[in-house]
Amino acid sequence: MEQPEIRESPEALSRPATLEPADAPAASAASAPGRAPASGRAGVLSPQTGAGSCPNCGGGANGTGPAALVYAIGRIEPRFPTPSVEKEFAQATGRDKTSGLTDRQALHTVLAKPENRYLVRQLCWVMSIGGLETYILYPRDPVDFGLLVESVRAEPSPMDLDVVIGTRGSIAPAEMCNGLMVPIVAFDQLYSFDRDSLIKAIPRPEKTSAKEFAAASAELFDRVLQMTDNAGATDEHRAVNYLAVRYPAIYTAVAEAFGRNSALTAVDVRPSAMGGVRTVVDVIFSFTNRATDVVEKSFVRCDVTEEFPFLVTKLSPYYDR
Repeated sequence: MEQPEIRESPEALSRPATLEPADAPAASAASAPGRAPASGRAGVLSPQTGAGSCPNCGGGANGTGPAALVYAIGRIEPRFPTPSVEKEFAQATGRDKTSGLTDRQALHTVLAKPENRYLVRQLCWVMSIGGLETYILYPRDPVDFGLLVESVRAEPSPMDLDVVIGTRGSIAPAEMCNGLMVPIVAFDQLYSFDRDSLIKAIPRPEKTSAKEFAAASAELFDRVLQMTDNAGATDEHRAVNYLAVRYPAIYTAVAEAFGRNSALTAVDVRPSAMGGVRTVVDVIFSFTNRATDVVEKSFVRCDVTEEFPFLVTKLSPYYDR
């Protein structure tokens, strides 16, 4: 079967107004996260400080300029930023009843206890996308450290996923996370789930069997995750990621297309002519009949002006002008 091409229009790629933050180093790190020399680093974020007092957690350089919004899908892992924090965690583990537990189960058990919340604040929480270290996470509200604890699964699976919604700030200083220098994201919401649970929660069309619908949904979701450089930091990627986890109708459309002997051959994201003063994009799904090569298109219009995207129009037929 022909593999779909997921691309963005030239118009979308050329728009400078909202796609990139004022902080150029942060933008480059989102597309190629990793470790970098410690030169030119910003101020240090102490784990005990709130996101409101963090100079690196939002906006452009040194916390100024427009915020770069993030709607990312990946995996969150805790890291020890310093040897002292690692030793402190080892002492807390020794005081707990962890006999017979795996290392991961012991980690989850220790961090979940209220008396060990100070360790949660001291850890470095790293989000990886496509196997690459992409962001360091910090909650805008200290209460949301509990969401980070929930992202630590006692029995992890390759299908585990986390969704982070927030604003991207400056590059983390080298001393913040043991030399890892990637953008800091101050998040307002975090969802932790596994792919199978997401697919099971999607309403299934009456004419499609459970097995066929699960296969179609899994294929669409995996292709969204495989979009090149999808760090969830552009309007186009934020829209697609939002639809992947919050709009079940696209999965129904793909399953029905497979039933008509059509293949999903492209997903285009274009600026909408209906945007006006707001940032609105059209996400267009192209289906090609395997026997006749006739292409049918459907689209959904999504507003990504603010931190939380939302639907403008539901999935509808699309006609090229």
